[in-house]
Amino acid sequence: MNQLRNDRHLSVHDLRRRVAEGDLDTVVVAFTDMQGRLQGKRMHAAYFVDHVLGAGTEGCGYLLSVDVDMNTVDGYAMASWDSGYGDLEFALDLDTIRLLPHLPGSAMVQCDLVTLDHQPVPQSPRTILTTQLARAAERGYVALAGTELEFIAFRTSYEDAWSSGYRDLVPLSQYNVDYSVLGTSRVEPLSRAIRNAMYGAGMDVESAKGECNLGQHEIGFLYADALTTADNHAVYK
Repeated sequence: MNQLRNDRHLSVHDLRRRVAEGDLDTVVVAFTDMQGRLQGKRMHAAYFVDHVLGAGTEGCGYLLSVDVDMNTVDGYAMASWDSGYGDLEFALDLDTIRLLPHLPGSAMVQCDLVTLDHQPVPQSPRTILTTQLARAAERGYVALAGTELEFIAFRTSYEDAWSSGYRDLVPLSQYNVDYSVLGTSRVEPLSRAIRNAMYGAGMDVESAKGECNLGQHEIGFLYADALTTADNHAVYK
């Protein structure tokens, strides 16, 4: 039985039930890469329950040796054109099962990366963190963490931003809206949607506010143990 982080996370039993009842058709299986992004697969929920839940899945090792644009980078010992790109196993952390309200019919489980002989991949960001937390625990410490989750909202579409090389983007606000309730009303439909989706995904949302830079906004979450905060941060991004 997995240990629920709160009552908005799913137990394995809850996941199986929702899949059987047709509420879920997709399970996102993901890990956090070197850029802090979620990488992985969208799996049909029935296949996930029947074949992946007890065994995990796999992905290419190159995913830990790419840059922001997903280009392979030379010089990595674990994966390169010289040494070859093998597979890594996605070891499911069943304590992380959550709904994704912004993606209808979808749940997510986050993973640790292990080698094909079931050893932790030391370069994986989540492995680095869990190793440090274990060292702290040996000394009687528990690490709690909170992160500042800020973003800049633009009027420019993703496609136009890409085409312009991310230059001359048009921010959603034209002046400093730091703490301004009136000034942030323009972005409130977006901010509210994010807050409610993240709460439904198991995060403890505190508040939202404007920031001083043009188009800059912040959504705050309650602090938690460092691993939970890091997992939540990746989902939020």
